Amino acid sequence: MRRFTVLTVLLSSTVAFLVGLLIAGQFSTPVVTTAPRVSPRPVSRSPVPIGVGGGAANFADVAERINAAVVNIDATSKGAGLRDSQRFFRRGPNDTPPRNFDSPGGAGSGFIIDRAGYILTNHHVIENAERITVTLADGRAFRGEVVGTDPAIDVALLRIPGAKDLPEAPLGNSDELRVGEWVCAIGNPLGYVHSVTVGVVSFIGRKLFDASLDDYIQTDAAINFGNSGGPLINTRGEVIGINSAVSSRTSSIGFAVPINQAVSILPQLKASGRVSRGYMGVLLTDVTPPLQRALGLDVTRGAMVQDINPDSPAERSGLRVYDIIVEVEGRDISANDDLIRDISARTPGSIARVEVVRDGRRLTLPIRLTERPQSRTTEDGTPTMPGSRGPRPAGGDPEMPLGLTVRELDRSFMGRLEVPDSVQGVVVTRVDPTGAAFSSQVRRGFVIIEINRRPVRNVTDFNRVVSAAKPGDVLAMLYYDPTIGQRALLTVTVE
Repeated sequence: MRRFTVLTVLLSSTVAFLVGLLIAGQFSTPVVTTAPRVSPRPVSRSPVPIGVGGGAANFADVAERINAAVVNIDATSKGAGLRDSQRFFRRGPNDTPPRNFDSPGGAGSGFIIDRAGYILTNHHVIENAERITVTLADGRAFRGEVVGTDPAIDVALLRIPGAKDLPEAPLGNSDELRVGEWVCAIGNPLGYVHSVTVGVVSFIGRKLFDASLDDYIQTDAAINFGNSGGPLINTRGEVIGINSAVSSRTSSIGFAVPINQAVSILPQLKASGRVSRGYMGVLLTDVTPPLQRALGLDVTRGAMVQDINPDSPAERSGLRVYDIIVEVEGRDISANDDLIRDISARTPGSIARVEVVRDGRRLTLPIRLTERPQSRTTEDGTPTMPGSRGPRPAGGDPEMPLGLTVRELDRSFMGRLEVPDSVQGVVVTRVDPTGAAFSSQVRRGFVIIEINRRPVRNVTDFNRVVSAAKPGDVLAMLYYDPTIGQRALLTVTVE
Protein backbone atom coordinates (compact mmCIF):
# COMPACT_ATOMS: atom_id res chain seq x y z
CA MET A 1 0.00 0.00 0.00
CA ARG A 2 2.85 2.36 0.90
CA ARG A 3 4.65 1.50 -2.39
CA PHE A 4 1.50 2.27 -4.35
CA THR A 5 1.19 5.65 -2.68
CA VAL A 6 4.80 6.57 -3.50
CA LEU A 7 4.33 5.51 -7.13
CA THR A 8 1.17 7.59 -7.41
CA VAL A 9 2.95 10.64 -6.05
CA LEU A 10 5.85 10.18 -8.52
CA LEU A 11 3.54 9.79 -11.49
CA SER A 12 1.51 12.84 -10.46
CA SER A 13 4.68 14.93 -10.13
CA THR A 14 5.92 13.84 -13.57
CA VAL A 15 2.62 14.67 -15.22
CA ALA A 16 2.52 18.08 -13.51
CA PHE A 17 6.09 18.78 -14.64
CA LEU A 18 5.30 17.91 -18.27
CA VAL A 19 2.13 20.00 -18.26
CA GLY A 20 4.14 22.91 -16.88
CA LEU A 21 6.64 22.62 -19.71
CA LEU A 22 3.89 22.64 -22.29
CA ILE A 23 2.28 25.68 -20.76
CA ALA A 24 5.59 27.51 -20.61
CA GLY A 25 6.29 26.70 -24.29
CA GLN A 26 9.59 25.07 -23.54
CA PHE A 27 8.87 21.51 -24.58
CA SER A 28 9.88 22.00 -28.25
CA THR A 29 13.37 21.26 -29.39
CA PRO A 30 15.43 24.53 -29.32
CA VAL A 31 16.84 25.78 -32.64
CA VAL A 32 20.23 27.39 -32.38
CA THR A 33 21.30 29.80 -35.12
CA THR A 34 24.65 31.38 -35.60
CA ALA A 35 24.80 34.86 -37.16
CA PRO A 36 27.81 37.02 -37.83
CA ARG A 37 28.32 39.93 -35.51
CA VAL A 38 27.23 43.17 -37.21
CA SER A 39 29.13 46.32 -36.39
CA PRO A 40 27.10 49.53 -35.95
CA ARG A 41 26.83 51.48 -39.23
CA PRO A 42 28.43 54.90 -39.22
CA VAL A 43 26.01 57.85 -39.24
CA SER A 44 25.63 59.05 -42.81
CA ARG A 45 25.58 62.75 -43.67
CA SER A 46 24.03 62.10 -47.07
CA PRO A 47 22.05 65.13 -48.27
CA VAL A 48 19.24 63.30 -50.09
CA PRO A 49 17.07 63.65 -48.10
CA ILE A 50 18.04 64.41 -44.52
CA GLY A 51 15.59 63.64 -41.76
CA VAL A 52 15.29 63.04 -38.04
CA GLY A 53 12.90 61.13 -35.84
CA GLY A 54 9.26 62.08 -36.27
CA GLY A 55 9.69 62.99 -39.92
CA ALA A 56 10.94 66.55 -39.37
CA ALA A 57 13.75 67.65 -41.65
CA ASN A 58 17.24 68.38 -40.37
CA PHE A 59 18.29 71.53 -42.20
CA ALA A 60 21.60 71.91 -40.38
CA ASP A 61 23.38 69.84 -43.02
CA VAL A 62 21.36 71.47 -45.81
CA ALA A 63 22.33 74.97 -44.71
CA GLU A 64 25.96 73.97 -44.19
CA ARG A 65 26.17 72.62 -47.70
CA ILE A 66 24.35 75.40 -49.61
CA ASN A 67 25.18 78.51 -47.58
CA ALA A 68 28.34 79.20 -49.56
CA ALA A 69 26.27 79.69 -52.73
CA VAL A 70 23.98 82.32 -51.16
CA VAL A 71 25.08 85.92 -51.77
CA ASN A 72 24.25 89.36 -50.47
CA ILE A 73 23.19 91.96 -53.08
CA ASP A 74 23.41 95.73 -52.58
CA ALA A 75 21.75 97.66 -55.41
CA THR A 76 22.22 101.42 -55.23
CA SER A 77 21.61 104.47 -57.38
CA LYS A 78 22.70 108.11 -57.28
CA GLY A 79 21.01 110.15 -54.60
CA ALA A 80 19.66 107.04 -52.87
CA GLY A 81 20.84 104.51 -50.39
CA LEU A 82 20.22 100.81 -50.58
CA ARG A 83 17.57 99.76 -53.05
CA ASP A 84 14.20 98.61 -51.76
CA SER A 85 14.62 94.95 -51.09
CA GLN A 86 11.29 93.37 -50.28
CA ARG A 87 7.97 93.07 -52.03
CA PHE A 88 4.81 93.34 -49.98
CA PHE A 89 1.18 93.02 -50.90
CA ARG A 90 -2.09 93.74 -49.24
CA ARG A 91 -5.73 93.32 -50.05
CA GLY A 92 -7.60 96.47 -50.85
CA PRO A 93 -11.25 97.22 -50.11
CA ASN A 94 -13.73 94.64 -51.32
CA ASP A 95 -10.92 92.17 -51.98
CA THR A 96 -9.50 94.12 -54.91
CA PRO A 97 -6.34 92.68 -56.44
CA PRO A 98 -3.23 92.95 -54.27
CA ARG A 99 -0.94 95.93 -54.49
CA ASN A 100 2.84 95.87 -54.48
CA PHE A 101 4.52 98.39 -52.28
CA ASP A 102 8.19 98.62 -51.44
CA SER A 103 9.83 99.36 -48.13
CA PRO A 104 13.31 100.77 -47.63
CA GLY A 105 16.20 99.21 -45.75
CA GLY A 106 18.21 96.03 -45.87
CA ALA A 107 20.01 94.39 -48.76
CA GLY A 108 18.63 91.75 -51.06
CA SER A 109 19.80 88.19 -51.57
CA GLY A 110 20.62 85.86 -54.43
CA PHE A 111 22.23 82.52 -55.13
CA ILE A 112 24.88 81.28 -57.54
CA ILE A 113 23.61 78.82 -60.16
CA ASP A 114 26.77 78.46 -62.22
CA ARG A 115 30.48 78.30 -61.33
CA ALA A 116 31.11 80.99 -63.93
CA GLY A 117 29.30 83.51 -61.73
CA TYR A 118 25.65 83.55 -62.84
CA ILE A 119 23.31 84.55 -60.01
CA LEU A 120 19.51 84.44 -59.70
CA THR A 121 17.64 87.06 -57.71
CA ASN A 122 14.45 89.17 -57.94
CA HIS A 123 13.86 91.87 -60.52
CA HIS A 124 12.63 94.28 -57.85
CA VAL A 125 15.91 93.91 -55.91
CA ILE A 126 17.99 95.42 -58.72
CA GLU A 127 15.37 97.47 -60.58
CA ASN A 128 16.82 100.83 -61.77
CA ALA A 129 20.06 100.16 -59.89
CA GLU A 130 23.18 101.97 -61.08
CA ARG A 131 25.64 99.96 -59.02
CA ILE A 132 25.32 96.35 -57.86
CA THR A 133 27.65 94.85 -55.27
CA VAL A 134 27.63 91.10 -54.75
CA THR A 135 29.16 89.82 -51.50
CA LEU A 136 29.94 86.11 -51.17
CA ALA A 137 29.64 84.07 -48.01
CA ASP A 138 33.42 84.23 -47.49
CA GLY A 139 33.31 88.04 -47.44
CA ARG A 140 34.66 88.72 -50.94
CA ALA A 141 32.81 91.54 -52.76
CA PHE A 142 32.42 91.95 -56.53
CA ARG A 143 30.73 94.32 -58.93
CA GLY A 144 27.74 92.58 -60.45
CA GLU A 145 26.22 93.21 -63.86
CA VAL A 146 22.67 92.60 -65.00
CA VAL A 147 22.41 89.96 -67.71
CA GLY A 148 18.62 90.13 -68.03
CA THR A 149 15.39 90.65 -66.12
CA ASP A 150 11.78 89.55 -66.34
CA PRO A 151 9.49 91.91 -64.38
CA ALA A 152 6.47 89.75 -65.22
CA ILE A 153 7.55 87.00 -62.81
CA ASP A 154 10.02 89.14 -60.80
CA VAL A 155 13.23 87.33 -61.78
CA ALA A 156 16.66 88.78 -62.62
CA LEU A 157 19.86 87.12 -63.79
CA LEU A 158 23.17 88.70 -62.71
CA ARG A 159 26.78 87.81 -63.44
CA ILE A 160 30.11 88.42 -61.76
CA PRO A 161 32.47 89.14 -64.69
CA GLY A 162 35.60 86.97 -64.74
CA ALA A 163 34.41 84.69 -61.93
CA LYS A 164 35.27 81.00 -61.94
CA ASP A 165 35.03 77.98 -59.64
CA LEU A 166 32.36 79.56 -57.47
CA PRO A 167 30.14 77.37 -55.25
CA GLU A 168 26.82 76.74 -56.95
CA ALA A 169 23.42 75.88 -55.50
CA PRO A 170 21.82 72.69 -56.91
CA LEU A 171 18.45 73.34 -58.52
CA GLY A 172 15.49 71.05 -57.83
CA ASN A 173 12.18 70.40 -59.56
CA SER A 174 9.45 72.66 -58.19
CA ASP A 175 6.79 70.71 -60.11
CA GLU A 176 7.34 67.83 -57.68
CA LEU A 177 6.72 70.03 -54.62
CA ARG A 178 3.79 69.10 -52.40
CA VAL A 179 1.83 71.04 -49.81
CA GLY A 180 3.11 70.17 -46.34
CA GLU A 181 6.73 69.56 -47.36
CA TRP A 182 9.45 71.04 -45.17
CA VAL A 183 11.44 73.89 -46.70
CA CYS A 184 13.95 76.46 -45.51
CA ALA A 185 14.77 79.98 -46.63
CA ILE A 186 18.27 81.48 -46.56
CA GLY A 187 18.89 85.19 -46.99
CA ASN A 188 19.70 88.46 -45.30
CA PRO A 189 16.59 89.50 -43.37
CA LEU A 190 16.98 92.96 -41.83
CA GLY A 191 20.66 92.85 -42.80
CA TYR A 192 21.43 89.71 -40.77
CA VAL A 193 23.35 87.88 -43.48
CA HIS A 194 22.88 84.18 -44.13
CA SER A 195 19.97 83.69 -41.74
CA VAL A 196 18.11 80.38 -42.00
CA THR A 197 14.39 80.00 -41.34
CA VAL A 198 12.34 76.83 -41.59
CA GLY A 199 8.69 76.09 -42.37
CA VAL A 200 6.44 74.11 -44.67
CA VAL A 201 4.86 74.65 -48.07
CA SER A 202 1.42 76.09 -47.33
CA PHE A 203 0.02 76.41 -50.86
CA ILE A 204 1.13 75.97 -54.46
CA GLY A 205 0.04 78.20 -57.34
CA ARG A 206 -0.92 81.33 -55.40
CA LYS A 207 -1.97 84.37 -57.50
CA LEU A 208 -0.80 87.74 -56.16
CA PHE A 209 0.12 90.35 -58.75
CA ASP A 210 -0.61 88.99 -62.23
CA ALA A 211 -3.31 86.34 -62.21
CA SER A 212 -2.32 85.07 -65.65
CA LEU A 213 1.36 84.32 -64.90
CA ASP A 214 1.66 84.08 -61.12
CA ASP A 215 2.34 80.63 -59.74
CA TYR A 216 3.78 81.44 -56.31
CA ILE A 217 4.78 78.91 -53.68
CA GLN A 218 3.34 79.99 -50.32
CA THR A 219 5.31 79.08 -47.21
CA ASP A 220 5.32 79.87 -43.50
CA ALA A 221 9.12 79.86 -43.41
CA ALA A 222 9.86 83.38 -42.14
CA ILE A 223 10.71 85.80 -44.97
CA ASN A 224 11.52 89.40 -44.06
CA PHE A 225 13.35 92.46 -45.43
CA GLY A 226 16.42 91.32 -47.31
CA ASN A 227 15.24 87.77 -48.02
CA SER A 228 14.10 88.78 -51.50
CA GLY A 229 16.03 86.87 -54.14
CA GLY A 230 17.29 84.23 -51.72
CA PRO A 231 16.67 80.51 -52.19
CA LEU A 232 13.80 78.42 -50.87
CA ILE A 233 15.26 74.95 -50.34
CA ASN A 234 13.79 71.46 -49.93
CA THR A 235 15.02 68.67 -47.66
CA ARG A 236 17.29 67.40 -50.42
CA GLY A 237 19.27 70.61 -50.34
CA GLU A 238 17.90 71.74 -53.72
CA VAL A 239 16.59 75.19 -54.58
CA ILE A 240 12.91 74.97 -55.46
CA GLY A 241 11.99 78.66 -55.29
CA ILE A 242 13.17 82.29 -55.19
CA ASN A 243 11.89 84.16 -52.14
CA SER A 244 9.99 87.17 -53.46
CA ALA A 245 7.16 88.56 -51.35
CA VAL A 246 5.55 88.60 -47.93
CA SER A 247 2.16 89.58 -46.62
CA SER A 248 2.00 93.03 -45.05
CA ARG A 249 -0.36 91.68 -42.42
CA THR A 250 1.86 88.98 -41.00
CA SER A 251 5.44 87.76 -41.33
CA SER A 252 4.32 84.12 -41.35
CA ILE A 253 3.07 84.19 -44.95
CA GLY A 254 5.79 84.35 -47.59
CA PHE A 255 5.89 83.63 -51.31
CA ALA A 256 8.51 82.30 -53.71
CA VAL A 257 8.77 82.08 -57.50
CA PRO A 258 8.94 78.36 -58.50
CA ILE A 259 12.45 77.56 -59.70
CA ASN A 260 11.11 75.78 -62.81
CA GLN A 261 9.43 79.02 -63.88
CA ALA A 262 12.73 80.87 -63.53
CA VAL A 263 14.81 78.19 -65.25
CA SER A 264 12.47 78.14 -68.26
CA ILE A 265 13.37 81.76 -69.11
CA LEU A 266 17.14 81.55 -68.53
CA PRO A 267 17.98 80.94 -72.22
CA GLN A 268 16.14 84.12 -73.24
CA LEU A 269 17.68 86.16 -70.43
CA LYS A 270 21.17 85.06 -71.44
CA ALA A 271 20.56 85.57 -75.16
CA SER A 272 18.68 88.89 -75.21
CA GLY A 273 18.36 90.16 -71.65
CA ARG A 274 14.57 90.02 -71.74
CA VAL A 275 11.71 87.56 -72.15
CA SER A 276 9.25 87.52 -75.06
CA ARG A 277 6.03 85.63 -74.54
CA GLY A 278 3.27 84.73 -76.93
CA TYR A 279 -0.02 86.58 -76.45
CA MET A 280 -3.62 86.02 -77.56
CA GLY A 281 -5.44 88.83 -75.75
CA VAL A 282 -8.14 86.95 -73.85
CA LEU A 283 -9.37 86.69 -70.28
CA LEU A 284 -10.02 83.09 -69.29
CA THR A 285 -11.73 81.01 -66.65
CA ASP A 286 -11.86 77.29 -65.90
CA VAL A 287 -14.82 75.14 -66.86
CA THR A 288 -16.37 74.39 -63.47
CA PRO A 289 -19.40 72.29 -62.49
CA PRO A 290 -21.44 75.44 -61.70
CA LEU A 291 -20.66 76.85 -65.17
CA GLN A 292 -21.59 73.55 -66.75
CA ARG A 293 -24.96 73.64 -64.99
CA ALA A 294 -25.67 77.29 -65.67
CA LEU A 295 -24.72 77.24 -69.37
CA GLY A 296 -25.63 73.63 -70.18
CA LEU A 297 -22.11 72.80 -71.31
CA ASP A 298 -21.30 69.35 -72.66
CA VAL A 299 -17.57 69.62 -71.88
CA THR A 300 -15.96 69.16 -68.47
CA ARG A 301 -12.55 70.69 -69.13
CA GLY A 302 -10.94 73.55 -70.98
CA ALA A 303 -10.38 77.31 -70.77
CA MET A 304 -13.49 79.42 -71.32
CA VAL A 305 -13.12 82.85 -72.93
CA GLN A 306 -14.60 85.58 -70.72
CA ASP A 307 -13.37 88.66 -72.57
CA ILE A 308 -11.38 89.54 -75.70
CA ASN A 309 -9.13 92.57 -75.91
CA PRO A 310 -9.80 94.92 -78.83
CA ASP A 311 -7.53 94.53 -81.86
CA SER A 312 -5.89 91.46 -80.31
CA PRO A 313 -4.86 88.22 -82.02
CA ALA A 314 -7.90 86.52 -80.48
CA GLU A 315 -10.30 89.12 -81.90
CA ARG A 316 -8.70 88.96 -85.34
CA SER A 317 -8.97 85.15 -85.36
CA GLY A 318 -12.72 85.19 -84.71
CA LEU A 319 -12.59 83.88 -81.14
CA ARG A 320 -15.74 84.72 -79.15
CA VAL A 321 -16.83 85.07 -75.55
CA TYR A 322 -18.07 81.71 -74.17
CA ASP A 323 -15.79 79.77 -76.54
CA ILE A 324 -14.07 76.92 -74.70
CA ILE A 325 -10.49 76.21 -75.79
CA VAL A 326 -9.80 72.49 -75.36
CA GLU A 327 -6.65 71.95 -77.45
CA VAL A 328 -3.63 73.82 -78.81
CA GLU A 329 -1.80 72.10 -81.66
CA GLY A 330 -3.23 68.76 -80.51
CA ARG A 331 -2.23 69.26 -76.88
CA ASP A 332 -5.09 68.91 -74.38
CA ILE A 333 -6.03 71.98 -72.35
CA SER A 334 -7.59 71.02 -69.02
CA ALA A 335 -7.69 74.47 -67.43
CA ASN A 336 -6.83 78.08 -68.23
CA ASP A 337 -3.38 77.79 -66.59
CA ASP A 338 -2.51 75.10 -69.15
CA LEU A 339 -3.41 77.45 -71.99
CA ILE A 340 -1.50 80.39 -70.51
CA ARG A 341 1.66 78.31 -70.08
CA ASP A 342 1.39 76.93 -73.61
CA ILE A 343 0.80 80.27 -75.33
CA SER A 344 3.36 82.13 -73.20
CA ALA A 345 6.03 79.61 -74.16
CA ARG A 346 5.45 80.23 -77.88
CA THR A 347 7.32 82.76 -79.99
CA PRO A 348 5.53 86.00 -80.86
CA GLY A 349 4.65 85.93 -84.56
CA SER A 350 4.07 82.18 -84.62
CA ILE A 351 0.67 80.65 -85.37
CA ALA A 352 -1.10 78.57 -82.74
CA ARG A 353 -3.99 76.39 -83.93
CA VAL A 354 -6.54 76.16 -81.16
CA GLU A 355 -9.54 73.88 -81.04
CA VAL A 356 -12.60 75.42 -79.46
CA VAL A 357 -16.05 74.23 -78.50
CA ARG A 358 -18.70 76.77 -79.53
CA ASP A 359 -22.34 76.04 -78.79
CA GLY A 360 -21.62 72.31 -78.82
CA ARG A 361 -19.66 72.39 -82.11
CA ARG A 362 -15.90 71.94 -82.47
CA LEU A 363 -13.86 74.15 -84.76
CA THR A 364 -10.18 75.01 -85.22
CA LEU A 365 -8.96 78.60 -85.33
CA PRO A 366 -5.42 79.66 -86.33
CA ILE A 367 -4.20 82.53 -84.13
CA ARG A 368 -1.09 84.51 -85.01
CA LEU A 369 0.42 85.45 -81.65
CA THR A 370 1.88 88.83 -80.78
CA GLU A 371 4.19 89.73 -77.91
CA ARG A 372 2.67 89.88 -74.48
CA PRO A 373 2.39 93.51 -73.32
CA GLN A 374 3.26 94.75 -69.85
CA SER A 375 0.55 94.39 -67.23
CA ARG A 376 -1.87 97.28 -67.01
CA THR A 377 -2.07 99.18 -63.73
CA THR A 378 -3.42 102.50 -62.58
CA GLU A 379 -1.11 105.44 -61.97
CA ASP A 380 -0.27 104.45 -58.40
CA GLY A 381 -0.50 100.72 -59.02
CA THR A 382 -3.73 100.37 -57.06
CA PRO A 383 -7.03 99.41 -58.69
CA THR A 384 -9.60 102.18 -58.44
CA MET A 385 -12.88 101.09 -56.91
CA PRO A 386 -16.17 102.85 -57.62
CA GLY A 387 -16.84 105.49 -55.00
CA SER A 388 -19.99 106.06 -53.03
CA ARG A 389 -20.49 109.54 -54.48
CA GLY A 390 -23.17 110.34 -56.99
CA PRO A 391 -26.94 109.87 -57.03
CA ARG A 392 -28.63 107.36 -54.83
CA PRO A 393 -29.19 104.03 -56.61
CA ALA A 394 -32.61 103.46 -58.06
CA GLY A 395 -34.10 100.14 -58.95
CA GLY A 396 -33.33 96.65 -57.81
CA ASP A 397 -34.58 95.04 -54.63
CA PRO A 398 -32.13 94.18 -51.83
CA GLU A 399 -34.42 91.37 -50.84
CA MET A 400 -33.93 89.63 -54.19
CA PRO A 401 -32.68 86.04 -53.99
CA LEU A 402 -29.11 87.11 -54.82
CA GLY A 403 -28.88 89.98 -52.34
CA LEU A 404 -27.99 92.53 -55.05
CA THR A 405 -29.12 96.09 -55.64
CA VAL A 406 -28.54 97.39 -59.17
CA ARG A 407 -29.24 100.56 -61.16
CA GLU A 408 -29.15 101.73 -64.74
CA LEU A 409 -25.75 102.32 -66.34
CA ASP A 410 -25.65 106.10 -66.85
CA ARG A 411 -23.19 108.33 -68.70
CA SER A 412 -21.82 109.79 -65.48
CA PHE A 413 -20.74 106.39 -64.20
CA MET A 414 -19.37 105.35 -67.59
CA GLY A 415 -17.28 108.50 -67.86
CA ARG A 416 -15.97 108.41 -64.31
CA LEU A 417 -14.71 104.84 -64.60
CA GLU A 418 -13.97 104.88 -68.34
CA VAL A 419 -16.50 102.17 -69.15
CA PRO A 420 -16.47 101.68 -72.95
CA ASP A 421 -19.62 102.41 -74.94
CA SER A 422 -19.77 98.77 -76.02
CA VAL A 423 -20.61 97.73 -72.45
CA GLN A 424 -24.33 97.66 -71.71
CA GLY A 425 -25.90 96.41 -68.52
CA VAL A 426 -26.74 97.33 -64.93
CA VAL A 427 -24.38 98.54 -62.21
CA VAL A 428 -24.16 96.74 -58.88
CA THR A 429 -24.59 99.42 -56.20
CA ARG A 430 -24.98 97.23 -53.12
CA VAL A 431 -24.11 93.65 -52.18
CA ASP A 432 -25.78 92.17 -49.12
CA PRO A 433 -22.99 90.47 -47.08
CA THR A 434 -25.44 87.70 -46.19
CA GLY A 435 -26.56 87.10 -49.77
CA ALA A 436 -25.48 84.45 -52.24
CA ALA A 437 -23.83 86.98 -54.55
CA PHE A 438 -21.41 88.19 -51.87
CA SER A 439 -19.92 84.74 -51.36
CA SER A 440 -19.56 84.46 -55.15
CA GLN A 441 -17.34 87.58 -55.19
CA VAL A 442 -19.87 89.92 -56.81
CA ARG A 443 -18.74 93.43 -55.86
CA ARG A 444 -20.09 96.96 -55.97
CA GLY A 445 -19.26 98.65 -59.27
CA PHE A 446 -19.49 95.52 -61.42
CA VAL A 447 -21.53 96.01 -64.60
CA ILE A 448 -23.69 92.93 -65.18
CA ILE A 449 -23.95 92.37 -68.93
CA GLU A 450 -25.54 88.92 -69.27
CA ILE A 451 -27.04 86.24 -67.04
CA ASN A 452 -26.97 82.71 -68.45
CA ARG A 453 -26.18 84.29 -71.82
CA ARG A 454 -29.34 86.44 -71.71
CA PRO A 455 -28.59 90.16 -72.25
CA VAL A 456 -29.29 92.45 -69.29
CA ARG A 457 -29.87 95.90 -70.71
CA ASN A 458 -31.69 97.49 -67.76
CA VAL A 459 -33.02 96.85 -64.26
CA THR A 460 -36.21 95.33 -65.65
CA ASP A 461 -34.21 92.70 -67.55
CA PHE A 462 -32.17 91.94 -64.43
CA ASN A 463 -35.24 91.55 -62.19
CA ARG A 464 -37.03 89.37 -64.74
CA VAL A 465 -34.15 86.91 -65.08
CA VAL A 466 -33.34 86.74 -61.38
CA SER A 467 -36.98 86.49 -60.26
CA ALA A 468 -37.47 83.48 -62.52
CA ALA A 469 -34.62 81.60 -60.85
CA LYS A 470 -35.51 78.92 -58.33
CA PRO A 471 -33.56 77.92 -55.20
CA GLY A 472 -30.65 75.74 -56.26
CA ASP A 473 -30.42 77.20 -59.77
CA VAL A 474 -26.98 78.38 -60.88
CA LEU A 475 -26.68 81.71 -62.67
CA ALA A 476 -23.64 82.47 -64.81
CA MET A 477 -23.03 86.21 -64.84
CA LEU A 478 -20.94 87.91 -67.50
CA TYR A 479 -19.84 91.21 -66.01
CA TYR A 480 -17.46 94.08 -66.70
CA ASP A 481 -15.00 95.02 -63.96
CA PRO A 482 -13.95 98.69 -64.32
CA THR A 483 -10.96 98.18 -62.00
CA ILE A 484 -9.23 95.97 -64.56
CA GLY A 485 -11.11 97.04 -67.68
CA GLN A 486 -12.17 93.51 -68.62
CA ARG A 487 -15.15 91.21 -68.76
CA ALA A 488 -15.28 88.10 -66.62
CA LEU A 489 -17.59 85.25 -65.66
CA LEU A 490 -18.73 84.09 -62.25
CA THR A 491 -21.49 81.83 -60.98
CA VAL A 492 -24.05 82.42 -58.24
CA THR A 493 -26.21 79.68 -56.75
CA VAL A 494 -29.68 80.91 -55.85
CA GLU A 495 -30.50 80.27 -52.20
